Amino acid sequence: MKIFTQSFKIIVLFLALLPAISYAQLNGSYILSGKVNDDQGKALEGATVAIKGTTTSTSTNKEGVFKITTNAKFPYTLVFTTVGYKPQEFLIENANSALNVQLVSQSLLINEVVVTASRKEERLLRSPVAIEKLSINALKQSPGPSFYDALENVKGVQMTTTSLTLKVPNTRGFNSPNNFRFMQLVDGVDMQSATLGVPLGNAIGPTELDIASIEVTPGAAAALYGTNALNGLSNLLTKDPFVYQGFSFYHRTGVNHVDGRGISPSLITEDAFRYAKSFNDKFAFKVNASYLQGQDWQSNTRKDQNPSNLKTANPLFPELTGANNTAYDGWNKYGDDALAGSNTVVIRGLTVDGVARPNLTVARTGYNEIDLVDPKVTNLKLDGSLFYKLNENTTLSYTYRYGRMDGVFQRGNKISLQGATVQNHKLELKGKEFLVRAYESIENTGDSYNVKPLADNLDLYNKSNSAWGTAYKNAITAYAAANGGSLTSANLAAATQAARIAADAGRAEPGTQAFRDLKKTITGINNWDIKSSLIPDAPITGGAALVQKSHMYNAEAQWDLTNRVKVVDLLVGADARIYQITPDGNNFVDFTRSIADRNTELPGGGFGDNVYYKKYGAFAQATKTFFDEKLKLFASIRGDYNPYYDPKFTPRLAAVYSPNTNHNFRFTFQNGYRFPSLFEALSYVNNGRVKRVGSLPLINEGLGYLENSYTQSSVVAFNAAVNAATTGSGTDATALANKGLLKVANLPEARPEQITSYEVGYKGIFFDNKIFFDIDAYTNRYNGFLGQVQVFVPNGVKVGSDEAVLAMLDINRDPTTATANNAASLGQSRYRVYTNAKNIYNNYGSSAGITYNFYKRYTISTNASFNKMKSQESADIFVTGFNTPKWSGNVSFGNREIVKNVGFNVVYKWQQSFLWESPLVTGTVAAIHTFDAQVSLKVPTYNATFKVGGSNLFNKQYIQYAGGPTIGALYYASVTLDGLLK
Repeated sequence: MKIFTQSFKIIVLFLALLPAISYAQLNGSYILSGKVNDDQGKALEGATVAIKGTTTSTSTNKEGVFKITTNAKFPYTLVFTTVGYKPQEFLIENANSALNVQLVSQSLLINEVVVTASRKEERLLRSPVAIEKLSINALKQSPGPSFYDALENVKGVQMTTTSLTLKVPNTRGFNSPNNFRFMQLVDGVDMQSATLGVPLGNAIGPTELDIASIEVTPGAAAALYGTNALNGLSNLLTKDPFVYQGFSFYHRTGVNHVDGRGISPSLITEDAFRYAKSFNDKFAFKVNASYLQGQDWQSNTRKDQNPSNLKTANPLFPELTGANNTAYDGWNKYGDDALAGSNTVVIRGLTVDGVARPNLTVARTGYNEIDLVDPKVTNLKLDGSLFYKLNENTTLSYTYRYGRMDGVFQRGNKISLQGATVQNHKLELKGKEFLVRAYESIENTGDSYNVKPLADNLDLYNKSNSAWGTAYKNAITAYAAANGGSLTSANLAAATQAARIAADAGRAEPGTQAFRDLKKTITGINNWDIKSSLIPDAPITGGAALVQKSHMYNAEAQWDLTNRVKVVDLLVGADARIYQITPDGNNFVDFTRSIADRNTELPGGGFGDNVYYKKYGAFAQATKTFFDEKLKLFASIRGDYNPYYDPKFTPRLAAVYSPNTNHNFRFTFQNGYRFPSLFEALSYVNNGRVKRVGSLPLINEGLGYLENSYTQSSVVAFNAAVNAATTGSGTDATALANKGLLKVANLPEARPEQITSYEVGYKGIFFDNKIFFDIDAYTNRYNGFLGQVQVFVPNGVKVGSDEAVLAMLDINRDPTTATANNAASLGQSRYRVYTNAKNIYNNYGSSAGITYNFYKRYTISTNASFNKMKSQESADIFVTGFNTPKWSGNVSFGNREIVKNVGFNVVYKWQQSFLWESPLVTGTVAAIHTFDAQVSLKVPTYNATFKVGGSNLFNKQYIQYAGGPTIGALYYASVTLDGLLK
């Protein structure tokens, strides 16, 4: 770590000194000026004017006039571009060249340039992989309440909204709210939160006013971007302060929860400003700020995911179904986790209608998510950048970015973020042929907390599980005595309801001051599973505070050797990354400490020494054209190394055939590896009842979950058989008679996940640039798919022994004292382990989009995506969670200027229902059909744009993932003042 830190500082110092040691001010500069109009003779404001092959550029003012200062030698080419118009190039032979330029209107992106697909500029049409680009114009026309919502309309993108402040995109299957397989970049900087393990592109990224474009690459991109880009990536590109200057302001007021169900109609407000200034085309800066506040979408689906017919419930109690299910496990409820085998008690010895019944499984009452999470959310984003041109082709820049957010996201459990912050420092040197970039990301979770341990400990503060089970059994007995002296089929449901009320006596109830006080205390304790001295009278309880702090250091460089290697166009690059985590005792621990001490705070504070996770990589990409540039071949190779694993190499081969400029066919093969993410590798989530542990073997040392555990499914089947016995139910004899049901897990040591991907595609232009058609098809093969499996470890004994069998019983047993029917037992420990699937998974799909500029500026676009996973012949050790609808798509219709200065856009979105599988919640996500729309009015005199619109206009409430928030209508009005004080 010391070597890396020193290297990082040397890079920073070297870049900072470059202006003084590398370049001198050039003499002989002159000013070139001119005017840019549209094809109607109207002045075009904000058009970009750049000297081709350099970084020198400017933009036009209100009158369409531009001035550019340069010392470039004649002749050279000026490139004129602006969104919605065809680019134009003009050869400048002397300072007196006539520069009255007219740009022709164009609604399609046929001449757009992208950089993300190959890490260098190329035409969108000739990209070697599927790529989508959202220009400034497309973002302005989006009917979504924010620019990030426009991603939902991109072909092939599936959006997961976990909060107003947090949206996570994915492509091509295996979706999750904390998507480790889809990379989010902002100007090349990775926005993945290190310890939280969730991409925060919209929460800490650019403001609305600073976005220039968004590029999305669906599918594997690991060959160029490394191990986090297995499913794809998005790159948010911000505005250049040399080109986009002046002061801009934005305000939006919206309203959600419009029907008042669960929460009253609530205002959402967002304000932002941007100021950028250039001095003599040599030095420039920009500053941005935005602040959003509102009432979040709420997760309040009450569906039971543990109905009474399941083995984890009570299939032999037909009286206890539906609302009477004693093992109810709600979607958005915590502390009632019967499906996972937690927070339950077993009631023995019930006699109903005079006949002995099996054991009764009863879940603790728990708490609903809406009672545990404050719906008020805020999001503050700040950033500032300095740019200095060392010469015509080279720019040195520094950017600081700060984001502070509230909200909810889902990992293994739901996390309520309260004042979580991320800071970025980036230093970059960019030239015509090279790029050197170094950045640091600093994370602090603030006052955040884990929702599940909060619910668990709220219940445990009142009574331990054992005491609660005793109170429940006594209440059933009392109910029977008061109602005819016995339990019957007719009164069993009522008896269990009365027993729950009696057992819950004294529980902190939502809405009371006692509840608020206890919640505040628990969320302030950074220990999730032991009694705290802050609650002296609690029988057994702990905390729920999420305290995570980390630094991520990244350095990277690339060099275009095309002008030095004549045979091929060659691009090479390398990068290094180190994560530095401060152990918190709950999520990450110092593994050099003993198991007993890992969760114990040291006298001087902290939980041990910092933990590090490192990776290094390098790549080379060669391209070559043939047959008068009709055929372009791409070949790249990347090597990645993580000290915990063997080195991995990922190739990519691609070919693009263009019989003419309007028709482009492509074929791509690529391989990719993904090292386990920081959380998947090193987590040690001490959640008390179920510990979530990373995949590295060093974590397993002394715990035994890899080699000394039983599978969860076999333990469930074992306990179901034991509890079903009406004679001797729950005794040692019954348990040993069913020990053959227990299966040893034998989990492998985790290895990197591998993908092999094939893709074909076509992009074409038809009917005099009126129609743009884009289609792609892919197939992916995943080997060593990474996921989570829950296993049970018998404490102090080996699997296969009788003692291990008895430790798997889920009845409440005294851990030290034997009884007439049961021997003493040390019990069991439960672990949810990140490991590799045994099966190889194949998924395939296709997406197609068409845009038709059918009349003047009227445009209609539609796209559809198909994704499917091939079924498996045998069950795996865990459920992979494809979590993707088979069919989805959208249709949009709009005109950016239907009449002078007035535009509109309408979008219809749809997707099929599908099964969502996760360790927290599994269930069906219903089909979605929604309409979004907006109308905009430009007032050029004041540089103002007014916009009114709404998403989900008809308030057809939906969820995007099982356990996620219910999303309804959001109506808004906004005003933007752009380009003032130039």
